Amino acid sequence: MDFDLNAQGDIDIMALKRMLEKLGAAKTHLELKKMITEVTGGMSETISYRDFVRMMLGKRSAILKIILMYEEKAKEKDEKPAGPPPKKIIADLP
Repeated sequence: MDFDLNAQGDIDIMALKRMLEKLGAAKTHLELKKMITEVTGGMSETISYRDFVRMMLGKRSAILKIILMYEEKAKEKDEKPAGPPPKKIIADLP
């Protein structure tokens, strides 16, 4: 989230460059492009959050599975029910 400058959920090449510089592992432009290509399979010029976490933790990581499961649960909570709200009665008041 710190490096997603446009708040789109993706990390572009400049955000990746800043992140690696901050971590003390600066890379050249070509190395960054290669890294993005390896992660996305050449399909995109940005790395999605899920791909980034998968890249950092490894595809078989138990931590990765827990993080992704937790995020799915959080999305389910954020979804609002469709339709009108249920009717309230005076007994429902605190």
